Amino acid sequence: MHTSEQAVRDRDFVRRVRRYSPSSLLPLIASTSAQYSDKQWWKPVRRLFPSYRPYRPWALAEVARVSLACGSEFNRKEATAKDLEALLNLHTGLSDPYVHNDARTDPDALWSFMLRITSEQFLYQQPVYPNLARTAAVLTFTEPNKPLERLVDGWEQELLGCSLSEYVGITLLLHTATQLNAGRVDLDSFALPEHRFITDVLPAELITKVAEQHFVTDQERFQRANERRVTNHPDMRRYEYNPLRSTPLVDGYGPGLIAPCSHLVAPKASLLSLYYEGGERFGNAFARDLGTLFEQYVGRQLRLITNADVHPELTYGPKKNPLKSVDWIVVFDDLVLLVEVKSTRPDQEVRLGTDKKIDRLLQNLKKGYEQIDRTADAIRSRATGLESIPADRPVHGLIVTMESFDTANAPFQRQYQPQTDTFVTVTSAAELEDLVVLTDGTLNELLLTRAADPERSTYSLREALTGRTVGHNPVLEEAWASYPWSRIATGGPGTPEGDDGAAGLG
Repeated sequence: MHTSEQAVRDRDFVRRVRRYSPSSLLPLIASTSAQYSDKQWWKPVRRLFPSYRPYRPWALAEVARVSLACGSEFNRKEATAKDLEALLNLHTGLSDPYVHNDARTDPDALWSFMLRITSEQFLYQQPVYPNLARTAAVLTFTEPNKPLERLVDGWEQELLGCSLSEYVGITLLLHTATQLNAGRVDLDSFALPEHRFITDVLPAELITKVAEQHFVTDQERFQRANERRVTNHPDMRRYEYNPLRSTPLVDGYGPGLIAPCSHLVAPKASLLSLYYEGGERFGNAFARDLGTLFEQYVGRQLRLITNADVHPELTYGPKKNPLKSVDWIVVFDDLVLLVEVKSTRPDQEVRLGTDKKIDRLLQNLKKGYEQIDRTADAIRSRATGLESIPADRPVHGLIVTMESFDTANAPFQRQYQPQTDTFVTVTSAAELEDLVVLTDGTLNELLLTRAADPERSTYSLREALTGRTVGHNPVLEEAWASYPWSRIATGGPGTPEGDDGAAGLG
């Protein structure tokens, strides 16, 4: 842990990266990222320092960002593997506002720091299989409960230039190709006869068109995108949005394209990525439609629970002015679980932990807490319309979000949410997908045990699954089977534990 005296200032980090030509440094980063792909980056690489892990994907992506945004070919050194390791070590020591005076003068400094760190790192630790299977599970296989505005016939071609299945298939192809070829992919090579097994599934022309439209950038375009900033604080620059997340393949550095951080290729087909692309193209109607589908998707997941009855949203109270319950009510023998669905995502202000963070988090999650508490009160008071929900057992609340609010249950964040009589936990779709297929023990037992522990109840629900056995999720398996390569890529149906989906296509 670096002290404030030891911390590396951002300007010094940028200056060190600029010592090396992008033409030597970027391909080196790409090949290193491919070598330490998937779950390899965290493995110790030095016998004398068993916890030493320099090749963190977010660090590789940040060195690449600085080289693309600030690098020059004029009078620069050729980067070596030792140079890259030194740059990654510098990244480890980068300064944060928390290590300066903010920690003593701002009571929210620790919270802000945790928001930044989790947002910086957790994106790169999402497994491929569920993250991409969820895309079709929500957008293709989930039926809405009301007419949609924009997610109607033809939206896939208009937004993606192909079907959703083809888009995910192309994403997986590019993801795999970069990891198997030292961080490079040559789009022209897909037209060669030896790649007929690929073009029998997806035409080479389609692969090239979709890749160039959605995945590829060059230094000039990258620099323009990188100029958009939320804050001018020098120590916050590294937490800003990295344009490689939108365009992970870079042209202009040797044959074909390079992926400076191969971990960013697969997320291009995630719900989060499509939310931003769809919102930019279609406006708020796309987000509303996605929220409608996601709410019903959560219900599909809840119905996988084998020892509970699941009720959709109920209307209760006076006939003239009826009220609506939470989105889903799950009734166990010893627990009533009130589930409120929020398709909200942690925006850039939240991820940076800026001064607007409290208002944004309150705005995003406050209604969920309040709706759960109102429904719980109505159940206890035996309100008309809720008589089918038992009032003789504990009531817990679950706010399910599309993306992770990774520390939402921690005391330093929970204190800014409404005080409720009902015990409420924030969880993500990814956690829910595992919780509903728990095979050793039951979900209600897990939730009750966790709530009774003052410390563990402030952790994420992912922690409560540690050491537990999770079965296959049929909703995800159905979606994954709709993609090209699903039968030959590891991580396909029947083997979701091989969730990296990175082999079988080479």
